Amino acid sequence: MKNHIDISLVIPTYNEEKNIRKALTAILDFLRSQNYSFELIVSDDGSNDRTREIISSFQKDDENIVLNANPHRGKGSTLISGFKKARGDIVIFSDADLATPISEVDKFLAKFRQGYDVVIGSRGFKRKGAPLLRQILAQGFNILVQLFLLPGISDTQCGFKAFKKDALAKILAKMRLYSKAQEVRGSAVTAGFDVEALFIAKKLRLKIGQVPVVWHHVGTEGVRPLKDSIAAFLDILKIRLNDWRGIY
Repeated sequence: MKNHIDISLVIPTYNEEKNIRKALTAILDFLRSQNYSFELIVSDDGSNDRTREIISSFQKDDENIVLNANPHRGKGSTLISGFKKARGDIVIFSDADLATPISEVDKFLAKFRQGYDVVIGSRGFKRKGAPLLRQILAQGFNILVQLFLLPGISDTQCGFKAFKKDALAKILAKMRLYSKAQEVRGSAVTAGFDVEALFIAKKLRLKIGQVPVVWHHVGTEGVRPLKDSIAAFLDILKIRLNDWRGIY
């Protein structure tokens, strides 16, 4: 086991046997070409297909890969579990679909050198390739988030974020929405997770940087636009209520 790790990359998975081999190959090809030490934590949410088997096959050839096996609890809980395993100075989260190419990490590292504690990707207003309904709902959600919780944060939902390790530990200690085993929602989307993490970061006066990133739409199984939007709105209300109650 390495004594020091510069970068921990956490990838959440759930039944990704069709895509995970390509994703891991692309990630490892990039990370191996860099001059920093790394670990790749694949945090699996109780997959019942060959996802874990494929990850294990990669582990045989690379000691930098960690399979973090979880029971099926939902994406938020699975991410938190992976974050808690991370040992790197900087902890990065990327969706397994690599809608944002892993090479965009370089932009994040530049921000950390400028003194930021949290860096998030921003996809811009028009998201090329995304269905119109998804774009409308996403922009509506962004407006609500900025009005009620995070003014000035233009894109809370981009699946590409990074944290200094000590900053992440402080955030995780205060998170409530997705920190319990009862989370299972059956959806690939957990909008409130990102919003709560960033809201807590702001409450803690951590320095948050936003970076424009390359992004292309990738169809995701389990996404239910209208139902997920309602759940996301309820998460906004829960976060606001938690703040009023002094939980954060």
